[in-house]
Amino acid sequence: MKKPNKNKAAIAYSIIGHDLAAHLFRVTLTVAQPAEGGQIFALPAWIPGSYMIREFSRNIVRIRAEANGEAVALTKLDKHSWQAAPLKDRGASLTVHYEVYAWDLSVRAAHLDQNHAFYNGTSVFLRVLGQEDQPHVVDIQRPADPAARNWRVATSLPELKAKRYGYGTYVAGDYDELIDHPVEQGEFALATFKAHGIPHDIVITGKVPHLDMARLSADLKKICETQIAFFEPKTRKAPMNRYVFMTMAVGDGYGGLEHRASTALICARADLPSTKAASKDISDGYLQYLGLCSHEYFHTWNVKRIKPAVFAPYNLQVENYSPLLWLFEGFTSYYDDLMLVRAGLINEQTYFKLVAKTVGSVLRGSGRTKQSVADSSFDAWGKYYRQDENAPNAIVSYYTKGSLVALALDLSIRAKTGGKKSLDDVMRALWQRYGASFYQGAGRGVTPAEAEALFDEISGGRFKPFFDKYVRGTEDLPLAKLLAPFGVKYADERKSAKPSLDVNLGKDGNDCKLNSVHEGGAAHSAGLSAGDVLVAVDGLRVTAANLDTLLSRYGVGSEIDVHAFRRDELMTFKATLQGDRVPGISLNVDAAGKKAGTPQRPSQAG
Repeated sequence: MKKPNKNKAAIAYSIIGHDLAAHLFRVTLTVAQPAEGGQIFALPAWIPGSYMIREFSRNIVRIRAEANGEAVALTKLDKHSWQAAPLKDRGASLTVHYEVYAWDLSVRAAHLDQNHAFYNGTSVFLRVLGQEDQPHVVDIQRPADPAARNWRVATSLPELKAKRYGYGTYVAGDYDELIDHPVEQGEFALATFKAHGIPHDIVITGKVPHLDMARLSADLKKICETQIAFFEPKTRKAPMNRYVFMTMAVGDGYGGLEHRASTALICARADLPSTKAASKDISDGYLQYLGLCSHEYFHTWNVKRIKPAVFAPYNLQVENYSPLLWLFEGFTSYYDDLMLVRAGLINEQTYFKLVAKTVGSVLRGSGRTKQSVADSSFDAWGKYYRQDENAPNAIVSYYTKGSLVALALDLSIRAKTGGKKSLDDVMRALWQRYGASFYQGAGRGVTPAEAEALFDEISGGRFKPFFDKYVRGTEDLPLAKLLAPFGVKYADERKSAKPSLDVNLGKDGNDCKLNSVHEGGAAHSAGLSAGDVLVAVDGLRVTAANLDTLLSRYGVGSEIDVHAFRRDELMTFKATLQGDRVPGISLNVDAAGKKAGTPQRPSQAG
């Protein structure tokens, strides 16, 4: 038996964009000391931060193994696992060659063409079972295609022999770290700033004319420094040595996924700031983008290091159920826009409009009366991430209602303690107890009972009734009552004069297709269903663009004839128009807010 080569990397990968036009990555995995009984490999079934089984292994189009130049049989154990036959030479290393199809332009998987390459490790790196705690070295190789001659590499994965932004070898301490650093390759725009001494890169892939990187850098710097100081007010110490914002700019898109030292984002190129803009005011699109950046950056602490107990460690082959996503995603959704105020990027009134929009979106769907945010969290795998046409009537978002739960808790703690404590103190306690040392080996995940008990401890009150009603229960949060002592007037004005079918329309050319039908609305009462294509109202043709105009000729309570196709059958319905039930929520500082002694609002804290 040959002695293992101690200088040989335990787990070594090479990856190259092999065929850009066919969207194929070629990956080679070498295991220096494979399991004697036959090494097992598996590709994750999901990616942390996106709670749905995605079965990434379906994109492996070819796979083989060898040792000492001879083929080694691979037996497929299930849809994402393979086992190599035991090696004749027990001292030999085992090499697996495979190709991965990459044509998912999202933040969750992998994408490759002549313009760029992007991948998350969960999509391309097989896991070597039993050796996940070993160092993992990756040789990122430049594609041979001439289209890639000027490409650079952007990743927060630590360099081994590669130069910053260059091709070569990178290293991770274990498999969990390996898959937590996505990689972007291409001809991207690049800027770097420091936030409390820590370098932060901004990488923008995709054509963005007149991109104002100076403004983007300045704005992100304010957000990052505000959040670092939030969690570490004394030391201003960030939990990473370097951070990378990776953005794919497209015609129309939106999304983000958090990682321990980076984030992968996708946005509409029109949302990014332009040096040619007539106004320096923050546009709605740019505000949305900054909110997205703030959200994913806050995850650096809340979910990447402060974790639910069931995520420590992740089981990457099956669902990991937790009733706490309302805290990890909902609280992050609360703080993302709040940090824009505290960073000085938006004023309080703009913030109030964002909160009011969130309130309205929650009140819009009747699903909030049937599903609690705790159940929404637990059921994310089967419901939230697999929404159908009935979703507004069946589920509630742990993002949006979770953010309102955070607001209500923040206001409640401030009121109970006379402004001496707030939700900020809860988040810092979670950080110090569960997050700060997580990757140093001393951290662990937080249980639901521990999280709930912390609110009592910080406030000196008893929050079980609150959790029973608004977290485990389905009652609407009493925001008007909670906001009043802080000088904020909450108003709910329904635009009842506007006639409505109470539906959501989908995009399907000029067809007026019903995407969803709200329970109890005019369309539902008439018998219309999601998927129906409206043809005419009282004999006049309907399109996606003119429905509101047609309905505006009627009064609330009017009866109309609606012709619609269901599948290929023409059907006729009689609908009685109702008033528009879209909540008209507004938040404003009233006279009481100017009186001495009014408690400090969350947006005024710093």
